[in-house]
Amino acid sequence: MTIARWGIPTILVSALVLGWSVWLMPDGWPRWVALAVAAALWLFTLAFFRNPRRTPQGGERSLIAPADGLVWDITEVDEPDFIGGRAIRIGIFLSVFDVHVNRSPVKGTVAFARYRPGRFLDVRHPDCIHENEANTLGIEVDAAVAPGVRLLVRQLSGLIARRIVCTHGVGSRLERCELYGMIRFGSRTELWIPVAARHQVKVKVGQRVRCGETELAELLP
Repeated sequence: MTIARWGIPTILVSALVLGWSVWLMPDGWPRWVALAVAAALWLFTLAFFRNPRRTPQGGERSLIAPADGLVWDITEVDEPDFIGGRAIRIGIFLSVFDVHVNRSPVKGTVAFARYRPGRFLDVRHPDCIHENEANTLGIEVDAAVAPGVRLLVRQLSGLIARRIVCTHGVGSRLERCELYGMIRFGSRTELWIPVAARHQVKVKVGQRVRCGETELAELLP
């Protein structure tokens, strides 16, 4: 188990603030209670930024989950900006207890990137998809894997999440399962697959998935 590098400043600052808060408490049971509470909060913060090793399922044509969490919806929608047509959108809800790093579902090149400022609605709210802060990457799948196929991955902030981290932009190469960012403290991540690309969805609504491991769909020959 490792810690995502974006969490190190938060972990250090929280340790200092919590330690200072405990030191301010009077001696005796108040300080011991404060110490227990501070330790629990700090361990939660440490766990939130965990970045466990994962082994992806299937072969190169298998699209793996870009996030941990619960499959919240599988919907057919229009995507005119990058895919240019109808797409299957698989939405994953992340609670504050899930791993929050994001990994690429497939090997390819980032050909589209767009950040959208917005609101911080609960990601279970139906309007969050259109109104919340979001960051979208369009990936051209490697020609050796599935020539001509384009996918989207989208990070959406939530009620508690206040920062989306994405380290890749247009022109960046992504390997399958490669780390490309995270969303802090509760969020939603989506994978968009063009309807025109022959594929088979391998998950269902309500299923728990693991980032960099669970096969969400397979691109068919």
